[in-house]
Amino acid sequence: MTYVVLTLDQRDSRTSVDLVPDLLELLNDKAPGPISRRFERTAGDEVQGILADPSATMTRLALLVRSGSWNIGIGIGPVEEPLPRSTRAGRGDAFLLARQAINKAKQSPARLNVVGADTYRAEQFETVLWLWAGLLGRRSERGWEVADLLDQGLSYAEAATRLGISQPAVSQRAQVAGLVESRRAAKLAGQLLGTMLTGKEDR
Repeated sequence: MTYVVLTLDQRDSRTSVDLVPDLLELLNDKAPGPISRRFERTAGDEVQGILADPSATMTRLALLVRSGSWNIGIGIGPVEEPLPRSTRAGRGDAFLLARQAINKAKQSPARLNVVGADTYRAEQFETVLWLWAGLLGRRSERGWEVADLLDQGLSYAEAATRLGISQPAVSQRAQVAGLVESRRAAKLAGQLLGTMLTGKEDR
């Protein structure tokens, strides 16, 4: 079966505090969506986890990109089954591909790289992720405030009331934040990933 192996490496770890404990809590316990095996510290400031759900993967990638604190390596390919209890004991091509990806991530846009058994679709997925991450990276704190409220299901009017601003101001912030574009990019990335995981086109 095809899985996503995420390998994460903390940026500038020698000059900053250890962010791994907070990251593990965020990815394992707070972020929604199923994970195949929990994220674990593998060595030093490196973290690794196994996923098979496109939505859960995209949710965690959004958190990682938003934080700006991690190099992100994404390996997509077979993993030996049955899966071990611990991610650290996992074996298979996806782990090797994730290692290649994290080594390339430091020189890649958004510090993110994808290596997959299906190289054509992996490049497509990576390209969309770079564009999507670029949108998120330019988003201001005000833009994130609006995006977070709208992602919770609030209407523009409700978000305006919550923030104490006008509805047109909410619309303007959403436009500047690239909310529509980022949502479409995330949807497309999730569909591409779903195809890589299942071999079936998602229309």
